[in-house]
Amino acid sequence: MSLAPLIRWINLICILLSTQVNAADFPALRLATQILPPYQILYNGDIKGLAVERVKCSLNAMGNDYEIHMTTLSKAQLNTETGGYDGFFVASSNAARARYATASDPIIVDKLMWFMSQSILLDPNDTKNALKARYGAKFSTSKWLKLKRDGYNVVKKPQNAASLLDMLLAGDVDIALEYKLVFEHYMKERGVDKNQLRNVGFKEKQLKVHFSNRFLQSRPAFLSSFNEQLKYCMDL
Repeated sequence: MSLAPLIRWINLICILLSTQVNAADFPALRLATQILPPYQILYNGDIKGLAVERVKCSLNAMGNDYEIHMTTLSKAQLNTETGGYDGFFVASSNAARARYATASDPIIVDKLMWFMSQSILLDPNDTKNALKARYGAKFSTSKWLKLKRDGYNVVKKPQNAASLLDMLLAGDVDIALEYKLVFEHYMKERGVDKNQLRNVGFKEKQLKVHFSNRFLQSRPAFLSSFNEQLKYCMDL
């Protein structure tokens, strides 16, 4: 019988004991998130979802008190930058966020996809087609900004993925860029058959928790401990 599982469990217990002693001396961690099912969702007044459960699992293992606040992505980012929150999740890494925050290891790995009606046959990954259709992505995200930087004909500013899907179904945009799991959640919610839309892969993205550099300066060992606990929480 292999001793590896037992050794791994003993190591985990040792980590938990050491992190709980240290974490008890600090105030509650204040994190912000947005409604983005299936990653984060508000259900009967409780904040749930795949990403939420993994974050909670890691922080509980550390013995770290925490608060999770539901807001918009733009407010979550702004208030993390200005000190109102200690971090936000989930979001990909980019240069703007790196100015004031440091990302954890990936919480979610999902595929960014182009979604369009079956009648749209062009390849949206070919920038030669950037002006041949009306493109959409969630406003103020790295996806939306990338489309603008790359010269795509971005015509709308949807505040969330549900609105983006509504615009696509109504014909207000021709092609939408969104995470596969997120868009398929809203498609199922609205009774949209998967075969109604054509999708083309864009790239796989890693979504993370972004902890403010101000917070991490006060807790130098926090991020490595969080990432260590996350390894054991990724199966949730």
